[in-house]
Amino acid sequence: MVRPPPPESWADLLFFRDAWPDVWNRLTTLPDWQPAPEALFRALTLTPRDQVRVVILGQDPYPTPGRATGLAFSFPPDQVPRDSLRNILNELAADTGQTRGSGDLSGWARQGVLLLNTALSVPLGQANGHNRLGWKRLAQEVLAATAADGPRAFVLWGGPAQRLCRDIPRMGHLFLESPHPSPLSAHRGFVGSRPFSAINRWLTSIGQTPIDWAA
Repeated sequence: MVRPPPPESWADLLFFRDAWPDVWNRLTTLPDWQPAPEALFRALTLTPRDQVRVVILGQDPYPTPGRATGLAFSFPPDQVPRDSLRNILNELAADTGQTRGSGDLSGWARQGVLLLNTALSVPLGQANGHNRLGWKRLAQEVLAATAADGPRAFVLWGGPAQRLCRDIPRMGHLFLESPHPSPLSAHRGFVGSRPFSAINRWLTSIGQTPIDWAA
């Protein structure tokens, strides 16, 4: 396998110079993981650094074979949304009245919604199995760079995402925190949190175009 190059707009992060070769070498020794190498940095490719407006932070790709897309929470376009994404789309409909015919969230990514996982790979059938592979450093550097670039909305679902962002200065940004949309926790406060309308109100307040969540 050929090591994927860093996305151009993010290539100056120290992770790509100091850590990525080692993470890749470790990945090549591990069996049966996803997404495909060319999709590892799909979130960073579809949402270049200078276009980020919103960050939705996930944990790691779906471990179900064939389901990981390189975008946090997103499904392949030919699969019926399940689990966390089903709850996300139900909340979207309840919040804004918008519905989606697909679980493919690449339309969000192209509008400046960075769908970032804290680990970019996962063993098949083993959720969170690569959480100690070295990906966390990349997530930390992306979050710090994004926060330094200007006002951003950070959507933090669940304790791990909230802890990872606790050192980001709050001034000038929007932080939306709630329980994770997983079926195990969504009823504890994710349902009814109405994050999508809150994001669009905030974007409008700073003179930016709202996100078309149905796209």
